[in-house]
Amino acid sequence: MSLVNTQIKPFKAQALRDGKFIEVTEATLKGKWAVMVFYPADFTFVCPTELEDLADNYAEFQKLGVEVYSVSTDTHFSHKAWHDTSEAIKKIKYTMIGDPTWELSQNFDVLRAGQGLADRGTFIIDPNGVIQGVEVTAEGIGRDAKELLRKVKAAQYVASHPGEVCPAKWKEGEKTLAPSLDLVGKI
Repeated sequence: MSLVNTQIKPFKAQALRDGKFIEVTEATLKGKWAVMVFYPADFTFVCPTELEDLADNYAEFQKLGVEVYSVSTDTHFSHKAWHDTSEAIKKIKYTMIGDPTWELSQNFDVLRAGQGLADRGTFIIDPNGVIQGVEVTAEGIGRDAKELLRKVKAAQYVASHPGEVCPAKWKEGEKTLAPSLDLVGKI
């Protein structure tokens, strides 16, 4: 079953933000747009390139009123050690959630059976806690923060413009569509 248009489930987790440990719950995510980016593990290969890309684009997410959360099944202590030792991870200003109990990975259906690792899952969550976008890729396929930004802008546009949809490759300021019988067979 798809998680799109479903409410995020309750959770409680420890996280690293601004060099401090904090608690994050489903209530933390509500009230503004959020992006949850699951990745397999700290101290690995593709993961730091993705998290650094998000760090490099974090200001753009914040301009859109979007908070970013990275999640792996590592502990918040592991996140701190990684943050303190990796030049790429030191750039991170967003929240890094530890999920050693697998609660979040199971809630978002990205836990790899028998491995205790999360798949590469990306979730766009609206201010009401409803999942608006889901993407899950194989471990070797890294994500692109700019493409995620485009998807967030499209989700925000559709949410604030009922009756309009964003076509493929839509970018902010471009023409949208108003689905109707008049468009059937003409696109």
